[in-house]
Amino acid sequence: MNFVALKMLVGDRAKYLGIIMGLTFASLLITQQAGIFVGLMSRTYGAITDAGGIDIWAMESNVQFIDDVKPMTGTELFRIRGVDGVQWAMPMYRGLIKARLDNGNYQTCIITGIDDATLIGGPPVMVQGKLTDLRRADGIIVNDVGAQGMLARTAADGKTKVPLKIGDAIELNDHRAVVVGICRVARTFNSQPVVYTTYNRATSFAPQERKLLSFVLVKAQPGQDLAELSRRITRTTGLAAYTQPQFVQKTYNYFMENTGIPVNFGISVALGFLVGTAIAGQTFYQFTLENLRHFGALKAMGAGNRMVLKMIGVQAVLVGAIGYGLGVGIASLFGFLTRNTELSFRLPWWLMLGSAGAIIVISAIASMFSVWKVLKLEPVVVFK
Repeated sequence: MNFVALKMLVGDRAKYLGIIMGLTFASLLITQQAGIFVGLMSRTYGAITDAGGIDIWAMESNVQFIDDVKPMTGTELFRIRGVDGVQWAMPMYRGLIKARLDNGNYQTCIITGIDDATLIGGPPVMVQGKLTDLRRADGIIVNDVGAQGMLARTAADGKTKVPLKIGDAIELNDHRAVVVGICRVARTFNSQPVVYTTYNRATSFAPQERKLLSFVLVKAQPGQDLAELSRRITRTTGLAAYTQPQFVQKTYNYFMENTGIPVNFGISVALGFLVGTAIAGQTFYQFTLENLRHFGALKAMGAGNRMVLKMIGVQAVLVGAIGYGLGVGIASLFGFLTRNTELSFRLPWWLMLGSAGAIIVISAIASMFSVWKVLKLEPVVVFK
């Protein structure tokens, strides 16, 4: 009977393709928009995950996310180092700085200053040069996207962009800086270039303030409970202290609650769900109406409602699997083709699982209209 059900489905080629197109569109729109949303939100906390080997981030208590910097006095670093359970604590400066380009324009960059001695909190991947080269005079490391894009030099023809390379000098807040390396880091939410240098050099580049310490990066002693150590740092110093996953979640929650990003992408995902349900449901219903005589004949020959439900279920599973596979495949191809652009796209396994769940629901809703019509069908109607 399953073979008969599939033969009935494939036999009406136009409606068969129509159902698959509706489910493919729904799968594509849901997966693609959700993938862009996940990719965009991952940029909000990329700077946190880039700093590997950090157990706890300490900061002012009213900091809301990674770029909401509230400077502290340098003495807070020594207070945290004195907390029981802390193996080491290193300073980090993070702020915005203006780079003067060779054409006279200015470009705002994110500058990160890491500990001069240990270079804790540096970029995770070096494309060119070495992290230790930061100890050279006026040395900075620039991310590859910024070096090739916003910080690139203008060629003699006035049109061609020449990427920054090791040995080039740029001006940061009226200070000379020499590129000693190119790194690869997570793209920032605003797509601004990222510059790394030592902590003391970063504070000299930055506008003069009384407080310049942005964060304290803490490593716990072996065997320490990180949540308990965070609470101990807060009790001792009055500062906020978060484990790395907690700080990621805090930053993520800020953008979820205070921006229109979730609503905008949520509307697109909901639209894909509704359109896919409407197209697949209507086409499936028309397909069932045109095949009522076949279902009636089967019921007249002894096929019960359970058998008919199984046949419709097989049809729904087939078109749902094909539509889901095509939609996710096109979305994955879209992500692959845009991997080197400003567009953010990520497709984790749980997102594909969620998309599959949405297609299952759409297929179930679409088949329900057909099921109701077939269950009410009396076999005698076929022979009138």
